[in-house]
Amino acid sequence: MKDAGVFLPQSLVQEYLLREGDLLISRSGTVGRSFLYNSREHGLCAYAGYLVRFVPDSNVLPKYLFLFTKTRSFADFVQATAISSTIDNVNAEKYGNCRLPLPPRREQHAITKFLDRETAKIDALIAKQEALIELLREKRTSLISHAVTKGLDPDAPMRDSGVEWLGEIPAHWEVERVKWVARMESGHTPDKKIDAYWNDGDIPWVSLSDTGQLKDQDYIRDTEYYTNQLGLRNSSARLLPPRSVIFSRDATIGLCAITKLPMAVSQHFIAWICNDNVAPEYLLRVFDTMQGELVRLTMGATLRTIGMPDVKTLKTPVPPVPEQDQIVAFVRKETAAINALIAKANEAIAHLTEYRTALISAAVIGQIDVRNHPEPDAPDAARDAEVPT
Repeated sequence: MKDAGVFLPQSLVQEYLLREGDLLISRSGTVGRSFLYNSREHGLCAYAGYLVRFVPDSNVLPKYLFLFTKTRSFADFVQATAISSTIDNVNAEKYGNCRLPLPPRREQHAITKFLDRETAKIDALIAKQEALIELLREKRTSLISHAVTKGLDPDAPMRDSGVEWLGEIPAHWEVERVKWVARMESGHTPDKKIDAYWNDGDIPWVSLSDTGQLKDQDYIRDTEYYTNQLGLRNSSARLLPPRSVIFSRDATIGLCAITKLPMAVSQHFIAWICNDNVAPEYLLRVFDTMQGELVRLTMGATLRTIGMPDVKTLKTPVPPVPEQDQIVAFVRKETAAINALIAKANEAIAHLTEYRTALISAAVIGQIDVRNHPEPDAPDAARDAEVPT
């Protein structure tokens, strides 16, 4: 019995088994997300308590109902209905009161066929952009890795670093444990149940809620949550100085950035306060290069995390500081063009995604008459769709 990767005895979940065409909508957390059950594709499944199941009656095609949940109208309904508390919530009764346009089944069928065909073209374009982004990220990683571990002088004499993931390094470089060139600080969370620790917070507090920006930014100044001095005094969290290198050790391991302001971090992060032998920007680039080693250290763990004993063993190459500065400047210049291409591809994905939503919305509410829309011939169906400007 499989439910989101969890296996349960069938006897425990008999009444929650899904049937062909059942529609699930999330009622808490990320509300409004929907899923259409297909037994051939998904196998035997049950659904969890944070989901609402709808069984379409004979007047509505399951796929048409699913497509309605992808429209702007439905998104607006969810936004207006959600109860904003610690997490958003829309219960089954409120979902059930949502009104939807209901054309005859023949027209529903025409709409679903039209949207299957047209959204497949859009999805193919999105997939191409995503593949391009992945290639660009790989190129950026390779460029950073070579500069950080081999230096900028192709004629420099090399020696074995004694560290497997580093390989050979320039002969005049040193290799040190990170904790010997940067003071390590662990984080903590002031009690979330005590409002006084968070009211009028003026101290940025880095948590897993900030990992999105850590993926694409080298510096951090704003955070999702702010604590205050009272929160710090009543926890093990500490105020870190600007230009600390923060590093995630749980969930997505190795996300890192340099603090622009005095900040605190949660227990899911480590902060490194660099001494005079290593520049924060250079250490940041080392952590970018270290991802394979971090994966190795966490292999086999039920929950991905890197323990403090392993953190203390991490090693870094240490070129002379002037050479570190040259490497940082080179990487900044060379990756700027790659980052611009990634941003352009992400923008294209955003436009395509918006167009996809607009197309579904227009077809489902009847702004596009698809009843007599011609079926494309084979060559036309294979072409890439162009997004209207």
